Amino acid sequence: MAVDRAKLWIGPAGWSYDDWHGIVYPQSKPRGFKPLEYLARYFNCIEVNSTFYRIPPARMTAAWPPQTPDEFRFTFKLPQVFTHQREEYPAANDVRAFKEALRPIGEAGKLGPILVQFPWSFKYSQAALDWLARLADSFSEFDRFIEVRHRSWSQPAALEQVTRLGGLCNIDQPQFGECLGPSEHVLGRDAYVRLHGRNFKAWFAKDVPRWERYNYLYTEEELAEWVQRLDRMAERAVNVYAIMNNHYRGQAPANALELRASLEGRQLDVPPDLLAAYPRLARVARPAGGQGLFHF
Repeated sequence: MAVDRAKLWIGPAGWSYDDWHGIVYPQSKPRGFKPLEYLARYFNCIEVNSTFYRIPPARMTAAWPPQTPDEFRFTFKLPQVFTHQREEYPAANDVRAFKEALRPIGEAGKLGPILVQFPWSFKYSQAALDWLARLADSFSEFDRFIEVRHRSWSQPAALEQVTRLGGLCNIDQPQFGECLGPSEHVLGRDAYVRLHGRNFKAWFAKDVPRWERYNYLYTEEELAEWVQRLDRMAERAVNVYAIMNNHYRGQAPANALELRASLEGRQLDVPPDLLAAYPRLARVARPAGGQGLFHF
């Protein structure tokens, strides 16, 4: 008897990076070139991580769905005022502004989960659970995945509480003594995975640019570990979101395409400039003149 498998939504975190020009996007762009529209030719999901820093107006987000195929999902990172600045709970205006920004995406039928990402310092405790409960109340109408990075959240009691308050985001990060390790939890209907890279030296380093922490290209062997995990997760979920966050110099879309090709067992369209930057993508690239757009 065939096993129903999850729908896979695979893509990078973000699409607006200066260092992607000439690597992901063509160096010479045609008139009217739109980075999101271009990237949506190759992926069926993008995580919007710019909302972590500022909440966009609805008139901006309303322009995004028309640039993507019918079967496409946006996931959104919750602003840092809710996760990293926890002296007092954010004002109701902040809650309303974030919801209003997501409204056009939801109306277009392209809204995936929201990502609630906390720093390593956010450890399992009653105070942490109380904060998560307030977030669950504020954003109850959204599917939510909670990203925590400290190993204290791996204990069964913590996982039980996270399941109650939202799904757990499975992550790949450099491994230190108290860093949460890779997992393949499916604690509800759907599952979420974020791969940050394994830049051990820069992860907790001080006085390094933010991008340096995510300056990492996964090897084919390292990606194979996640292909196996995602395969198993796909047997237990309805939707599985897999997001590459090692964005520096287009490494996220390069690895995301390799991940897709392995999971789907076929060759894919690859941006020409990205293929030139990362020649090993020739292994997964569809020959020129082959079928046009992908079919997830």
